[in-house]
Amino acid sequence: MIRVLIADDQELVRAGLAALLNLEEDIEVVSQLASGEGAAEAVQANSVDVALLDIEMPGVDGISATKDLAGLCKVLIVTTFGRAGYLQRALEAGAAGFMVKDAPAEQLAEGIRKVMAGDKAIDPALAAEALVAGINPLTDRERDILRIALTGASVKHIAGELFLSPGTVRNHLSSAIGKTATTNRTEAAQVAQSKGWL
Repeated sequence: MIRVLIADDQELVRAGLAALLNLEEDIEVVSQLASGEGAAEAVQANSVDVALLDIEMPGVDGISATKDLAGLCKVLIVTTFGRAGYLQRALEAGAAGFMVKDAPAEQLAEGIRKVMAGDKAIDPALAAEALVAGINPLTDRERDILRIALTGASVKHIAGELFLSPGTVRNHLSSAIGKTATTNRTEAAQVAQSKGWL
């Protein structure tokens, strides 16, 4: 029996996934969470084999939770947002699989079996898109700055929040604008978010 944890902030989706997976003879959903927060504890307390994580959740998101679960269980990201950048970040964090929520239930169950067996389970269309898109060109610092820029914050505010000088923030923004082929920080942040780079 493959013991599964589901972390998704949408209760209906979480319950629906659990109901579908519990119909499988070899899969049992043993824990459900509304965030990645507490995932490591739940995995250990319930002897979880595979964690199904959404990417965008309040508090601890799916990428951060994947890092927290390293060495504790296999992770399969199941998300609405099939973005190549998310796929790359999930794999870098240690996920063994990445599927979109509109996949058939049988495909999700098969993905769980694959990652349990030590294989990768990645949506083929998304894998092809990721190859075409290439790697995320942004540095960690550029990503930090663009995340804050998404809120419409000024350079001074970004600098204060990240304990950097305004000049350093401007330099990073200039680099990020060039890498995203945009004309200002707002556009750069929006493009980076749409590609799943943030």
